[in-house]
Amino acid sequence: MTSATQTIQKNVQEYYGETLKGSSDLKTSACCPIDAIPQHLRPLLGRVHTEVQEKFYGCGSPIPQALEGMTVLDLGCGTGRDVYMLSQLVGSTGKVIGVDMTEAQLAVARQHIDYHMGAFDYEKPNVEFHHGYIEDLKSLGIADASVDVVVSNCVINLSANKEAVFREIFRVLKPGGELYFSDVFAGRRVPEHLQHDQEVLGECLGGALYIEDFRRMLRNIGCLDYRMMSKGRIALNDPIIEQKVGMIDFYSITVRAFKSDFEDICEDYGHVVTYKGTISETPHAFRLDDHHLFKTGMPERVCGNTLKMLAETRFAKHFTVIGDFSTHYGVFDCAPSTGTGSSAPAGACC
Repeated sequence: MTSATQTIQKNVQEYYGETLKGSSDLKTSACCPIDAIPQHLRPLLGRVHTEVQEKFYGCGSPIPQALEGMTVLDLGCGTGRDVYMLSQLVGSTGKVIGVDMTEAQLAVARQHIDYHMGAFDYEKPNVEFHHGYIEDLKSLGIADASVDVVVSNCVINLSANKEAVFREIFRVLKPGGELYFSDVFAGRRVPEHLQHDQEVLGECLGGALYIEDFRRMLRNIGCLDYRMMSKGRIALNDPIIEQKVGMIDFYSITVRAFKSDFEDICEDYGHVVTYKGTISETPHAFRLDDHHLFKTGMPERVCGNTLKMLAETRFAKHFTVIGDFSTHYGVFDCAPSTGTGSSAPAGACC
């Protein structure tokens, strides 16, 4: 581990373990996904202990659907707010693993395990918390291809080695597994001196990834297609923060990516899919990303990559599929969203 990495980790630990006393101490909206808390998750949040909520530094909740019985890994779990919501979604047959590098946060999470298992009427805990670094999940005993879904709520930006984080994520994901996370992205690369500013870093801005570097990073580790769920401009509400980084556009973006052998652009194999309406949270339509909404019972043509996201993942049982990969018809006109306002072509349907 380099000295620069150690310095960043120390700054983050101090900011979240000592400087901040509660979520109200955050000075910007950077750690707040624009999705807020979806309606179907609000009753679950209501069963999470008050102290866990008060000392949790995210807001919104990047949690995907169809999680019953799944093994879910929450990177940067903090006090465990999302872990305890996920605990209810995976059920007693599922499992949720929380990882964080700040002991003060984990102490709160662990303190309330028995409370939550009682509230959820589980005979034994389906959650566990590990102190460690998201760049090195192997040292925590998280095995290759052992996790169905990885989630993260405005944490990856705090890492000094993001490529290591994404490599670890795709190592632990099962084939067809999903990464679903919200984080802060930048419209340009953040100057190096601001990447080491404790306040700017702690407010989730110093480590914000330039969106095109993120695309390149995923490509380097073999993920050729990712999808945006939502994107919103971040307000810099603090004058000191504004003075430091006001020249940069920051965005809160929710992203999903699957572990599969995708092609680098959308290709047409003649596939047609129909959503059955069987995911309980969304009986009338299923939203895969910001430009794919599948209405119940309505057949839709899709590219090969989209087909794999639906038919080779946990969503497979919720769709009927017509077609295979035996015949190629050329490029699929997927009308991609670049996500940055750039005129440069985006990879695949992202």
